[in-house]
Amino acid sequence: MKVRHAVVALAAVSVLAGCAGGAPASPATPRTPGNAPGSAPASPAPASPAPFAASSKPSAAATPHGTLLVADFGADTVTFVDPDPGHDRHTLGSVEVGTAPYGLVVDDRGTAWVATAEGVAVVDTATRTRLTRIPYETRTGPVTTGEYRGGGMGIALAPDGRHVYVGVNVPGRDGVLEIIDTAAREVTGTVPVGRRPFDVDVSPDGTEVYATGHDSFDVTAVDTADRKTRRFEVAPYGTEGGLGSWLKPHYAVVRPADGRLLLPFEGERLVVLDPRTGRSTVEPMTADTHQHGATLAPDGTLLVVGTGPVLSDDRGPSLTIRTPAGSERVVPLDGPHEDVTVSDDGRTAYVTEGFTRDGYGNGITVVDLTGRKRPFEVVAGARPLGIAIL
Repeated sequence: MKVRHAVVALAAVSVLAGCAGGAPASPATPRTPGNAPGSAPASPAPASPAPFAASSKPSAAATPHGTLLVADFGADTVTFVDPDPGHDRHTLGSVEVGTAPYGLVVDDRGTAWVATAEGVAVVDTATRTRLTRIPYETRTGPVTTGEYRGGGMGIALAPDGRHVYVGVNVPGRDGVLEIIDTAAREVTGTVPVGRRPFDVDVSPDGTEVYATGHDSFDVTAVDTADRKTRRFEVAPYGTEGGLGSWLKPHYAVVRPADGRLLLPFEGERLVVLDPRTGRSTVEPMTADTHQHGATLAPDGTLLVVGTGPVLSDDRGPSLTIRTPAGSERVVPLDGPHEDVTVSDDGRTAYVTEGFTRDGYGNGITVVDLTGRKRPFEVVAGARPLGIAIL
């Protein structure tokens, strides 16, 4: 295992910033599906849509079961995607939601809640219609795009569907967890959390919400009854370098069996955090690459997206498939990817190519988790990040 603290100096000198620093980097370079990261795009990135409309026109047909919904970080939309490789057309249409949508979640009624820079958009996925957009209570400054923009990032749904929790980034300051009543469709509470809340998760019983503070090396646990907080440092490499460090937490998942949080780092270390005690253990990982999105399959298999190297001897982008027993299979990916979801039967993973750094794509990589088929790509939206299966 490499000595990772050496990367801190590199990050501090070059201000590589997406995962490393706290100041905006140069605009990211798009790639089309199939292009290697950093190569010139085969065609220009899709243009931004028209300014946000008061409402969106309903689709003529209902959305089929199994359709993918992605948040178009490179546009103001969410896009509906048919992942069937036998179909000629994959994009089924888009709905305008607000500037630079990041994360999204879908409830049992088929309503999507989308974290944008301007507020949480509410979309009826059956008819592909935007219903409303809920403004944030927190002031985040001018509405902008890019990975340092203010506004919603991670988002999660309570198990009973009564609340949505969204991590709001406030540039230059600690973030805020905003609590939305799904029936009233309004913000009913705000709670201070860590800096740049990349991800938000909920305990299996719904009694706690966990906001992962990317730039503060921590997880904030919020009691959903009294809204009291506890913060836990999550820094298996230490906090040297501060905002200039690449070695910060990104995404987490909650293990249903025991309520522990699983936070992958650099394809080398998996932090297992017990939020009841604040204690954590570290388990080895094998992908040896910078990691972002994570999810759990129904059988407890952990899927982790590897975005590519931050050191010259790191490995390339990948998807780690880790069994509950800890054995791993690493599937190489073509170019950086950001987030992942998995089918109900646990046989297929869908990995978004949007990525928050250079080299992003406009598609989704479909990975057969049984290993019987090779990964393939389908066209999606504009720089897709968050993803859900309808």
